[in-house]
Amino acid sequence: MPGHFEPLPGGGAAVALDEVEISIIRSLALQLLELIGPGPGPADAPEDPLAELFTEGPSEPPDDPVLRRLFPDAYGGPDADPATPEEAEERRTHSSEFRRFTENDLRAGKRESALAVIRSLDALTPVGEEAAVLKLSPEVSRQWLGALNDLRLAIGSRLEVSDEEETDELYRLPDEDPRKPMVMAYLWLGGLQETLIATLMP
Repeated sequence: MPGHFEPLPGGGAAVALDEVEISIIRSLALQLLELIGPGPGPADAPEDPLAELFTEGPSEPPDDPVLRRLFPDAYGGPDADPATPEEAEERRTHSSEFRRFTENDLRAGKRESALAVIRSLDALTPVGEEAAVLKLSPEVSRQWLGALNDLRLAIGSRLEVSDEEETDELYRLPDEDPRKPMVMAYLWLGGLQETLIATLMP
């Protein structure tokens, strides 16, 4: 079990994490929360619950490249396949409309997944150098899977990784490269993500 998820009887997944690993994942999840931003507070909640269905979000892509990776344009951004000016404008309009009515919900879902990671880690109590076994229900396992994916997208964006070929190059970085710690976290989270996917497959 060390270093990878294994299925639990009846569903869910388990993984052994030591104190350092817990600290790294928790810190990354907190940074992800900070990046995504806080949700609406009680003062921002609409008086009519139905009005929430029509609450509009942002219509333009985020400025931060990591957020653009987490919340991409639905119909392709500037780097999409070339199109006529008319097609490009139509695509931009559709992406803008789609973003207005979906990004708030997407942010809320990503926020809840990151919070689920933090809450489950806070419930762990490693003893000395012994790893603690994290046991997740099927629902929380899916939230972890979403959060791990978001964390890898965020780190990959900072590392400017966009395909498998660039990922292979990361393995060959020298130890003195300042990106090395971030690369190690990226690769480690990828291993956790792969084994968690495997445990959740029917």
